[in-house]
Amino acid sequence: MQLILYSKPGCHLCEGLQEKLEQITNLSFELEVRDITTREDWFLAYQYEVPVLYLANHKGSEDTENEVIEERLPRPSPRASVQQLAQMLAKYLTN
Repeated sequence: MQLILYSKPGCHLCEGLQEKLEQITNLSFELEVRDITTREDWFLAYQYEVPVLYLANHKGSEDTENEVIEERLPRPSPRASVQQLAQMLAKYLTN
């Protein structure tokens, strides 16, 4: 599983969420941080909403082309602990 965090430099909420995600050890996922200032489409979509978190599900098999489906996750509270964040993510990662 892969989590995608849309972020921008100097965003304290983004940095806090990234730090908490990196501290989660009981769930297996890859974290990809996307800087919205590097692409105009990302910037236009998320400039007022960061941090934005997506779950990327890879569908397909070895015989078919691998399709990635991104599901936007609810924004966790900045006050959520690492444990609370892990519990929230567990619901999405185990489905």
